[in-house]
Amino acid sequence: MKNPFRYFDSSPEVIRLVVMMYVRFPLSLRNVEDLLAERGIDICHETVRLWWNRFGPMFAAEIRRKRVDGSVSPNCRRRPQRLTSADEEPIPLL
Repeated sequence: MKNPFRYFDSSPEVIRLVVMMYVRFPLSLRNVEDLLAERGIDICHETVRLWWNRFGPMFAAEIRRKRVDGSVSPNCRRRPQRLTSADEEPIPLL
C-alpha cells in the first residue's frame, strides 16, 4: 500500500491532529486554524478542509476497523446504568 501522505509537506501526525480536532470537537475551520496557530503550526483553513476531505474517510474507516476488532474498550458503547443511593427506594403507587 502506498503512503497516502507522500505528497504533503506536513507530517502525518500533524495531519491526523488537524483532522481529528475538526471532527471530534464542534469547531469551525477557522477555529482549528487559530488553535493550531497558538501551537505554532501555520496552516490555512482551506488546508484543514482539504485534509478533512482527503483523510477523514480513511481515519473513520481505521476507527471502525479498530472497534470491530475489539481494540477499543468494549465499554465505550455501553449505556450507563442508573446508580441509586441508599436513601432512594422505589415507592409503589396505588
